[in-house]
Amino acid sequence: MSETVDGLLIVDKPTDWTSHDVVARARRLCNTRKVGHAGTLDPMATGVLVLGVGRATRLLTFLVGCDKDYTATIRLGQATLTDDAEGEVTVAPGAARVSDEAIAAAVGTLTGDIQQVPSSVSAIKVKGQRSYHRARAGESVDLPARPVTVSRFEVRGVRRSLEAGLHLVDADVDVTVSSGTYVRALARDLGTALGSAGHLTALRRTRVGGFGLDTAYPLADLEARQGEPMPVIALADAARAGFVARELSEDEARTIGYGQRLASEQPGRSEPVAAFAPDGRLVAMLDETGDTARSHVVFAPASS
Repeated sequence: MSETVDGLLIVDKPTDWTSHDVVARARRLCNTRKVGHAGTLDPMATGVLVLGVGRATRLLTFLVGCDKDYTATIRLGQATLTDDAEGEVTVAPGAARVSDEAIAAAVGTLTGDIQQVPSSVSAIKVKGQRSYHRARAGESVDLPARPVTVSRFEVRGVRRSLEAGLHLVDADVDVTVSSGTYVRALARDLGTALGSAGHLTALRRTRVGGFGLDTAYPLADLEARQGEPMPVIALADAARAGFVARELSEDEARTIGYGQRLASEQPGRSEPVAAFAPDGRLVAMLDETGDTARSHVVFAPASS
C-alpha cells in the first residue's frame, strides 16, 4: 500500500467514536503516522472532522481557529453533569412554562459577541489537569468566562413532550460559532436564561471554515477503500479552499522560501494568508498583520 499524498482528509465522524479513534484509523488507512485533526468532536457528536495528512498537519493550527457550523438539539427542562446526553441528570425543573416566544428572546441574548463559561467537562486545564477529569471525579470546577462569537443561533423547530410527569421541550437549532465556543454550554445557558435548565441531546458539525459535509466522507466509506489511495484534498488545493490566497512571483517565492520577509499585500489583514508560487505550489502561510509579511510556516517542496 502506497503512502497517501500530503493534504486534508475530511471525515464525517460517526457517533460513539472519539476524534483520537478516527485519527488512529486514518493513520492505518493512509499508511502514515503523520495524521492530526483540526479540533475535536465529542464521541456523541457527528460530522465534519478535518484531518491533516503528511505536511498538511502544519495547516491544522490555522484551521482550528476557523468558524464552524452545527445543527443541534437542545433539551429544555433538565440539566446534566456534562451539559449533554452522556451525563447523569443533575436537576430537572421541567419546562412547562417555557413558550416559543421566550425561547426566541433567550436565543437573542446568546447571539453575537458574548461571554461564555466553558463546560466543566471541557479539555481546558485547571492547575495542570484537564477540567473534565476534575468534574468527573466530583470536584467543583470554576472556569472563567471568555469572549466568543455566536454569529447565528436559529431555532428550526420545537417539540414538547411529557416524560414521567415532567414537561420537556426539545429545540432543534442551527448555530455558527467562533473557535472556542462550546455548543453544549449554549444549551446549558439557554436553559438558565429561561429560568429552567438545558442540555444537548444531539450535535452535528456541518462545516469547519471552507470545508463542509459536501467534502466529507463517512468513515465506513473510507474503510471500504482500504488499500486504495484515500480521497485527500491535495495540500495546495486545501490551502486555497481554506484560506485567503496570495500569488507570488518567482523572486517572491524564493525570498519567502529563504525565510525572509516581503511587503504585505494587504497590511492589517488578521487572517492567515496562503502564499503560492507561480507553478501553484504552496510556499508558506503568511502573517500580514503588519506592513511586512512574515512566514508562520514555510513548506519545502515535497520529497520525491
